[in-house]
Amino acid sequence: MTDQNLPVTVAGLGPMGAALAAALLDRGHDVTVWNRSPGKAAPLVAKGARQADDIVDAVSASRLLVVCLADYDALYSALGPAREALRGRVVVNLNSGTPKEAREAAQWAEGHGIGYLDGAIMVPPPLVGHTGSLFLYSGSTEIFETHKETLADLGDPAHLGTDPGLAVLYNTALLSMMYSSLNGFLHAAALVGSAGVGAAEFTEIAVDWFLPSVIGGIIKAEAPTIDKGEYPGELASLEMNVTTLKHIIGTSDEQRVDAGIPAGNKELLDRAVAAGFGKSGYSSVIEVLKRGAA
Repeated sequence: MTDQNLPVTVAGLGPMGAALAAALLDRGHDVTVWNRSPGKAAPLVAKGARQADDIVDAVSASRLLVVCLADYDALYSALGPAREALRGRVVVNLNSGTPKEAREAAQWAEGHGIGYLDGAIMVPPPLVGHTGSLFLYSGSTEIFETHKETLADLGDPAHLGTDPGLAVLYNTALLSMMYSSLNGFLHAAALVGSAGVGAAEFTEIAVDWFLPSVIGGIIKAEAPTIDKGEYPGELASLEMNVTTLKHIIGTSDEQRVDAGIPAGNKELLDRAVAAGFGKSGYSSVIEVLKRGAA
């Protein structure tokens, strides 16, 4: 028997947990499911899953337990009664939370003789099980390699390293980038919308060209300089970008569009200029962000 068709237990049957269980069933796994509200298991049972009587029964059914609950507190609450049954088994935790919580969960698992892998799902439920759907994992390399084939049935698995907190850290960083990008687009759409341009029409330039060609190009070009801590500003200094943001704020005011987003961006650049980066390139702003974290 290969890892690809080993039995798997899925704990937590919200929309994402149900999608995980369904993907495993579709790929021929014997799947046991458990949820605090038993009624949620019915559609999966109809597809061939076995519904566990309780969490101990669920854990005992498989060597591999995939958990998809609300947070780490829910993880401890659900698995606590099954600690002894979990000894010698593997938990793949796809909850959300913080890196500190992920590291604490790994320590908790180790203290009870439980294999542990932390993970983050980077797609919505309808894309689970599809090629190109990225799942991030961190923690034990041995556990990841042992169960990689099964994890690949959920989506493309990427192991980020042995620090259990890396997957949730990447997830948080990418979501932060998502919200900033979405807010930037919404502000831009509001600006052109003030002249009667529809958001769908705007995407033809903003998304089809500007986002990949300009923003993507800038990020790729600047990433190596960020790693080196060098921010040449000959082509466009931070002070020049402050002037551009003043124009964006002014245009927003003229068009009666809320200027909070560009004003917040300008405030960040003002702090970087005050810190001595006025003649440096835009990416020098990261030094202010890092100092804020420190």
